Amino acid sequence: MTYPKAAFHTEIMVQVRVLSLSDLKSGQRATLDHLDLPKDEAKRLMELGFVPGNVIEPARSAPGGEPRVYRVDGSEIAIRRETARGIFVTPLKQS
Repeated sequence: MTYPKAAFHTEIMVQVRVLSLSDLKSGQRATLDHLDLPKDEAKRLMELGFVPGNVIEPARSAPGGEPRVYRVDGSEIAIRRETARGIFVTPLKQS
């Protein structure tokens, strides 16, 4: 007598750390995960290249730390800390 082969399903749990853009350290790159901002602000940022999946990198800060300049989609854009708190990213592994 033959028995049916058991089907085994293995799941691998991967924990992804999502943080706000304001928490990204200098020299650290990340991919944009999502925007949690008012519709008009989110739309404008998306027009500037802040689209989920794009890579973002902090460039420099003004004296006093604000606004901070970020590189995204070939451009450099200055963003206030308050706005950056509503932009969520997933850090890329350092090579």
